Amino acid sequence: MKRFLLLFFIIFGLNIQAQTEKSDKLFFSDALVMHLPKYNKEAKAAYRHREFEKAENLFDTLVETKLKGTYIDNFKFLNLRGKEVALYDFKKPVYLLTYASWCIPGKGEIPALNELAEKYQDRIDFVMLFWDKRETAKELSKKFNSHIEVLYVDETTNKHSYVVENMKHSLGLPTCYLIAGNKQIMNIKRSVFHPYNISKEKSFQLNYEAINSAITNNLIGNSQDKIPVQFNGISPE
Repeated sequence: MKRFLLLFFIIFGLNIQAQTEKSDKLFFSDALVMHLPKYNKEAKAAYRHREFEKAENLFDTLVETKLKGTYIDNFKFLNLRGKEVALYDFKKPVYLLTYASWCIPGKGEIPALNELAEKYQDRIDFVMLFWDKRETAKELSKKFNSHIEVLYVDETTNKHSYVVENMKHSLGLPTCYLIAGNKQIMNIKRSVFHPYNISKEKSFQLNYEAINSAITNNLIGNSQDKIPVQFNGISPE
């Protein structure tokens, strides 16, 4: 009887712990609802007054204080065969870069990304998400290493309005999401911006260093570490 009661309390305790941990999770989409309106208002004002450095600082502050540590939603996309792919289908840490065909990446950005995908293929899932039609995404996919999964969302079909609202219209693009294996957002970054007239070699170097630093600081080694999430300025832990 004592053994039965002991087993009961162990199972009961584990169940309570699991429920508590689940309730502590703040998802990315919920954080956007709470904090994006204020950010948008301040950022638009900064851009209107051509205060570009202030606008960048506002983005960094939003990420650092409100979005890092939240959990990415299980957004759905399409692969080049037209099959639906869920973000939670990826089991390794994810380097997710969102783009569109009208964006012009730096000369060295794609070569740098391809080389790093080759380097970290066993430890990280690399995902390139295009906000475009299937035909366009398929054509653009030829530029990328085979270790980079190319996905797309076609806004004209009106089937993925939830993911479009949360991942494209919220933070713009190109935007990089660094997601741990437990689906916690370790960081959100924008692509490297540099003068267009620099050499391809210099562009490659700048992009390689930036992407590699983002990977090693956020996804390698501490990919399962839990970042405390702020709930209205108060940590749940």
